[in-house]
Amino acid sequence: MIEATPKFLNGVYSFLGAGYDKLAPLSDKLVYAVPADKRTQLIYMRAGNSCGEMVYLALMRDGLPMRYFPIAAKGAEHVPLAVVEDIFPETRLEVFFAAPSGAQGSLVIDIGLLEI
Repeated sequence: MIEATPKFLNGVYSFLGAGYDKLAPLSDKLVYAVPADKRTQLIYMRAGNSCGEMVYLALMRDGLPMRYFPIAAKGAEHVPLAVVEDIFPETRLEVFFAAPSGAQGSLVIDIGLLEI
């Protein structure tokens, strides 16, 4: 039997938008590196947006977008992932965001990973 360990990327983060086409890291705390002897699976994403504009999150895998999550103006999303894939050893995951230029607010992030 393989032991599975839950891992989380979460917190509340303030932002200032630079445009929908300008993806940027949300925080250096929202980074996860898969250990060399493990695999990881993205299980769910929950997020809330305090500003009056739609924003989106992009889960980046080794610098490239893996998943996009739009979050409505003053809204929240809970995405339990039906398609779960293995994320291979030594992969770097980061949470980026984009918002309209000048939009500001806070994002509440809770991303669940399972390390196996």
